[in-house]
This record gives sequence, structure tokens and C-alpha cells, in this order.
Amino acid sequence: MGTPLGDFIRAKRDSIQPRSLGLPDHGRRRAPGLRRSDLAGRAGISVEYLTRLEQGRDRNPSVTVVNAIADALSLDSSERDHLRHLTKITGGECTAHTRPAPPPRELRPPVLETLGLLEPGIAMVTNRLGDILARTSAYEAVTSGTGLLDGDAPNLTRYVFTDPRARTFFADWDAVADEQAFDLWLGPSIEDFEWFTAELASAAGPDFTRRTNRHEVPRRGVLRLDHPSGYGLRLRRETLDLSSDSQQLVVLLPADEATAQAVDRLRGLPPHGRLRAIS
Repeated sequence: MGTPLGDFIRAKRDSIQPRSLGLPDHGRRRAPGLRRSDLAGRAGISVEYLTRLEQGRDRNPSVTVVNAIADALSLDSSERDHLRHLTKITGGECTAHTRPAPPPRELRPPVLETLGLLEPGIAMVTNRLGDILARTSAYEAVTSGTGLLDGDAPNLTRYVFTDPRARTFFADWDAVADEQAFDLWLGPSIEDFEWFTAELASAAGPDFTRRTNRHEVPRRGVLRLDHPSGYGLRLRRETLDLSSDSQQLVVLLPADEATAQAVDRLRGLPPHGRLRAIS
């Protein structure tokens, strides 16, 4: 049985063409990408040990080995962070037979106060499972009519993968889906991750399970929304990680004047005092 760490190493190895690392292409091969021998040689470890890592038979590689593998795969900083995170959670005992204690939904008063200070800007507080815990009135306006905030406990991840309206609302749905699936790995605990993904997989289908197993670090660009009113919105994202709370404060900034004006119209307010990005 594999592990998140082994799955990531194997997926990354399969995605790399030998010539991109200055290695000779040995012609036809049974699998794409680097051979285990290629990666093991670059990392200075044995093929047998790399095989045990990928197959989940070794769950506790040393920091030196992890860094050597990251160097051998030419990982960027985000991918290195993900590799270290997977190493940490793979080394623990994880069970998904019972529902773990859910991540806290309560917000500390200073977090709520900060969110209030961001009005009339577009902002929300969420956790890594996608629960939307609080939002500004502008966030409500930008998402009005999309179904995202329907119900008592809106969840962005569930909405992206199970509500057909999400594929219309998010102009780059594939990229957003990649982001939401990836962020689940950074949840408050591996137990929460395993429970949530198992519970969601049956409703979300292969679009979801394929992404959670792919371990591709998303490249987060401008968020493009097609609002039901007909407005096309382009929003830049700034995220403040509230690590002690396992939460995030996400601010969406209009990336251009047309978006800023559209947000004003959605909120039904005059265009003064708005929070926006200057290009």
C-alpha cells in the first residue's frame, strides 16, 4: 500500500523528462519520466531504498534523504514544502474509520475584527477543508446567485466539485479544482483529510480523486469569475495564514478597473472607499 510521500515522489518522477535534467534518454521504457535508477543516482541513495519509499514500506526517511530527493527532482520552494509536509504526515499513524474531531469553526475576536476592517473589500475566513467561516458583505455580493453560500455551512471545496454551477462561475475551473484538492493536504490533521476526502469522493467522482492523488503544486494566478449577472471579474488573491487556528484570511482584490466597477455595481454602492489593486 502506498503513502502520500511515495505517491508524490513517483508522480513527480513520472512527470520529468530525462533530457530536462541533462540525462540521456534510454529510448522506449515501460513508464514515462525518470527511471528509479535515474532518480536514485542523482539523490545518492540505492534503488532498493527508493523503491521502499515509493511503495510505502519505508515511512521515515531522514531529513538528509528528503533534501537529496528534492534536489534530485529539482523541486521549487512550494514543491519542497509539500514534500516536507507529506514526509511529516506519512510518518504518523493515520486512521479514517471514525469521524475525527472537526477543525474548529470558531473565530477569535481579533480575526473577526480584522475581517470587519476590510469592509468594503472582498474577504473571507476559511479553513483548509474549504469551510467558509466568515465573509464580508462584498464577498457575499460577488458570490450572489452562484449557490456557493447556500446552506448553513458553506464549503468551497464541496461546491467546486459537486455543484454544476461552479464550472460556470469559475472561468478557470480546472485550476481552481487543482487548488482546492491540493489544499486539503494542508488541513489541520491527516485524520480530517482522510475523513473529508473519503466522504466527498463518492459525490465528487474521479475529477476529485485524481487531483488528490496527483500532488501537483498549483500555480495560483488571477482568479477569474463569470458572475451570473454577466460581469466578468478578475481578482488577485492575498492569503494570511492563521496557523494557530488552522484557518486562513483570504482577501480578493480587483485586478483592473472594470472589475472594481463591477464589484461596486454588485454591491449597489457608489465607487468610493473601495479596496482594489493598482496595476
